Amino acid sequence: MSELKDRIVSDMTAAMKAREKDKVAALRMLKAAIMTEEVSGEKHELTDEQVLAVVAREIKKRRESAEVYAENGRQELADKELSEVEFFTEYQPAQLSDAELDDLVESTIAEVVGDGERTMKQMGPVMGAAKQKAGAQVEGGRLSAAVKKALGA
Repeated sequence: MSELKDRIVSDMTAAMKAREKDKVAALRMLKAAIMTEEVSGEKHELTDEQVLAVVAREIKKRRESAEVYAENGRQELADKELSEVEFFTEYQPAQLSDAELDDLVESTIAEVVGDGERTMKQMGPVMGAAKQKAGAQVEGGRLSAAVKKALGA
């Protein structure tokens, strides 16, 4: 079992003992998403990187749901989704600051594009290389926005 999955399960047990209902419910959903991923297709044990990808996907789902709830006047449901995001983010590596993200994007563009003209046609290759460098330290939407800005969109 991956270390991250072990940590999630032990945190869930601790939350149960402390009677933290909201945290237990959120971690159960996260554990279920991980287990679903493990049994989809061929049964396999997830690595820490794969568990991080599941955590990131669940965070993205919750943020999108919270946005929809807030737009439709259901703030209590939006707040619930955002509280789950808070529980999940403690399993992600520290996120890059804006300055670090800008530096990463600039260095990636310099590698991919070189001294040539920067156009949106280079978005795909730059995004691929930047995502490879950043890993789980930056969300895809934030990275995409930074690359678009740097390419002049």
